[in-house]
Amino acid sequence: MGVRMRWLRLAGLAAVLAVSGCSILPGGTPTPTPTELPPVELAAPADGLTLVAESDASAASVAMSRALYSAAPAAVLAPAGDALLPTAASAAVALGVPLLEVGDDDAVQEELERLGAERAVVAGDVEEISGVEFVPLPGSAEDASRALGVRLAACEAEPGLAAVAALDPGQPCLLEAEDAGDASPEPTARLPRIPDAEPATTSVALLVDEPAQLSAAATARAAGVRVVLLPADDPNPQRSEAAISALSAEGTSGVLAVGAAFADDARLDWKVRTARSGWQLPGGGQLLFPNHMLVAIYGTPGAPVLGVLGEQDLGASIERARSHAAPYQALTTRTVVPSFEIISSVASASAGPDGNYSNEIDIATIKPWVEEAGRQGLYVVLDLQPGRTDFATQARQYEELLAYPHVGLALDPEWRIGPDQVHLVQIGNVGADEVNTVIAYLEELTDRLSLPPKLLVLHQFRLDMLPDRERVNLASPAATVLVHADGQGSQPAKQDTWRTLREGSLIQWWGWKNFYDEDAPVLSPEETMAQVVPAPDLVTYQ
Repeated sequence: MGVRMRWLRLAGLAAVLAVSGCSILPGGTPTPTPTELPPVELAAPADGLTLVAESDASAASVAMSRALYSAAPAAVLAPAGDALLPTAASAAVALGVPLLEVGDDDAVQEELERLGAERAVVAGDVEEISGVEFVPLPGSAEDASRALGVRLAACEAEPGLAAVAALDPGQPCLLEAEDAGDASPEPTARLPRIPDAEPATTSVALLVDEPAQLSAAATARAAGVRVVLLPADDPNPQRSEAAISALSAEGTSGVLAVGAAFADDARLDWKVRTARSGWQLPGGGQLLFPNHMLVAIYGTPGAPVLGVLGEQDLGASIERARSHAAPYQALTTRTVVPSFEIISSVASASAGPDGNYSNEIDIATIKPWVEEAGRQGLYVVLDLQPGRTDFATQARQYEELLAYPHVGLALDPEWRIGPDQVHLVQIGNVGADEVNTVIAYLEELTDRLSLPPKLLVLHQFRLDMLPDRERVNLASPAATVLVHADGQGSQPAKQDTWRTLREGSLIQWWGWKNFYDEDAPVLSPEETMAQVVPAPDLVTYQ
């Protein structure tokens, strides 16, 4: 017999028994009603990451209950996918108990037994469960307050997952379903008081934003766990300002990743660890694209001949980078980030002491620029011109600087020459295998130091500089690969280079360089954004 029919038959008897201090079990036996139930016992998630990746809504609700509760004298039940779930969710949060979606009846009954729950607040048609007393949930805040013994206001938010994720246990309210049917029977039983439990405020739940997670969100909020919703098509905490803020908050320990979309993410632990660092780009998040655009000045500190970055001191360079970036903000909806591209190793006409035809700038010279840029909200790219050594070997020499979250890397194949070549006689090149070795190094580095993804710029103005570019590993989440079109001269010639480099390419992110002395004419910011199609993700000035 469904619970709705039971309500009608038992209503009269319940009214009589309420006077005598009794309640009704499913078998019809009157029992004394206690004024207070045993307390809830929370099971705080272990430090680190706990995965709750069930795709079925009922299974997910049970798994979330198991993750957060050791015992509970009651739970809230509702049919899986029912319109009354938001109402049931707000009741669960108000009471501080789990919400279980009844799809797999056996699993729900087993969970109630594990919890030691002898009572259930029920919304909708749920079949009787042996040994569990049902308390029907009225659909109005006033009636629900009487039935649950908790003062509930009517929630102002529209029912849905976002509203459930935002429910405040300290200010309980009832979400009323839009199509609830007979959601407001007269109260036929009342729930004894459940003592308040200490909320699990040291935990954060990252939930995939999809309807199947509504009960999981309710159970998390009922336990006091903070909930952050992540988009279903890309549930990456590195992209979310809210997730980074929650995960990096003082005292945060346990993290639950809830949703089937997390199940196959082999780098989820790394993504959560980087988010817990708290570092964010201007405008939020740790991923550069597509929400950000970089505008950089290029050169080496103290070397005006190599670019505009070296024409002034550090403070003036920061202001110059900002002045270059500022006009672009009015030309795009993305957050424009002023940047430095620092030539860290400079191609040399002579072999030098190490024989590699590259002068490595001392880290002590560059480090103040890197650190102050980070403090001032600038992104930094370290540009390598390695001569006869390989890019990965030289990148490792600058690991102390790459350890900063706001520092990326640029490879300049023009200056990567063979053992019998010299600069300015031959134009260098690099193969995909060497580029992929650098990407593998960045993967290891970001995992070891819990760093967000690194920008990896590949400079190019001729196809033979990266002859097998299609083999470059674009799948690594640790390296955001961007090809930077370095052509100079007339604008028609530069546009031909842009089109040639892009034709048939799988590269998603692109950069454009404006040369002050070599371009004819130099494009203004407005002309750059109008004439370079599609609009570049990085614009560099040299």
